[in-house]
Amino acid sequence: MSFPTKRPARHARAILGICLGVSLLLLSAERAFAWNDFGHMVAAAAAWPRLTPAARAEAGRLLELNPDYPRWIAGVPAARREQVAFIRAAAWADDIKGDGQHVFDGDRPQAADAARNIGYADPLEHRYWHFIDQPFSSDHTRLLPPARPNIETELVALQRPLGSSTSSAALKSYDMVWIEHLVGDAHQPLHAVSRFTRAQPQGDAGGNFVALCRHPCRKNLHSFWDDVLGKSRSPLAAIRYAAALPAPDPQLAQIASPARWLKESQRIAERYVYAPPVGDGRGPYRLDAAYRRQALKVARRQIALAGARLALILNRDLAPHP
Repeated sequence: MSFPTKRPARHARAILGICLGVSLLLLSAERAFAWNDFGHMVAAAAAWPRLTPAARAEAGRLLELNPDYPRWIAGVPAARREQVAFIRAAAWADDIKGDGQHVFDGDRPQAADAARNIGYADPLEHRYWHFIDQPFSSDHTRLLPPARPNIETELVALQRPLGSSTSSAALKSYDMVWIEHLVGDAHQPLHAVSRFTRAQPQGDAGGNFVALCRHPCRKNLHSFWDDVLGKSRSPLAAIRYAAALPAPDPQLAQIASPARWLKESQRIAERYVYAPPVGDGRGPYRLDAAYRRQALKVARRQIALAGARLALILNRDLAPHP
């Protein structure tokens, strides 16, 4: 039996296309992380001293409804439980990724339920809530608009039930832990941008596709900025780190608009993240000591501002309701 001579070529191209698609899926599946757990906990630790007594009490009441609350306070003295639970809760939206109980529904919103807000009954990971691909180009490449929903739309939507007298406590609990996390994400510059260049006309997914080493090493620009503050799972370490942060600009600390936070982060990314030795292509690039020092300075300033702004909106919205 004979076959057309072009079929194997088509078959090979099909297999190659599938392999490339899987590779891109694997790469994109990592893009939703921003600040590691330590960075998120530092932001929450910076917010805690700024909360009013009423907001702290209400936050403590709501956190008890989170399914991970018993684990958060295990072995913690009663006097510190509210604070430690609040700090640990800031990483919950990342903890659910791959926990076996939540469903990976893609890094791009696909279904009608992508923006739903139904509380802890929702099994979706909603990774696309963590970022917005505000586009920019360093070489005049055509830009693509960001998908919706995204971190900006959800930070607005999640605040509505929090300040409502008719929303259930369970929904407020779910929304509050998401808000804790997303306020931190909004201040990680690479969760506010995607750079479009001739080498990457579909965007670089917030630096996830900009390599800092050669294959099989997988370090990239995004992961560097995630980890720039350090790594720890200790709430006490986060409290100590937060206490040593620079004081945020008092005027900037009073800005409650997620859209403005994200525009600030975009400008920071364009100025400081995509700065030499990072070039216009895929890399790999070797980050020098000067770049690393500047990155740490920017990250400390951003995380301090995230803490102040988190406290600002929680003090406004966490008024106890009958």
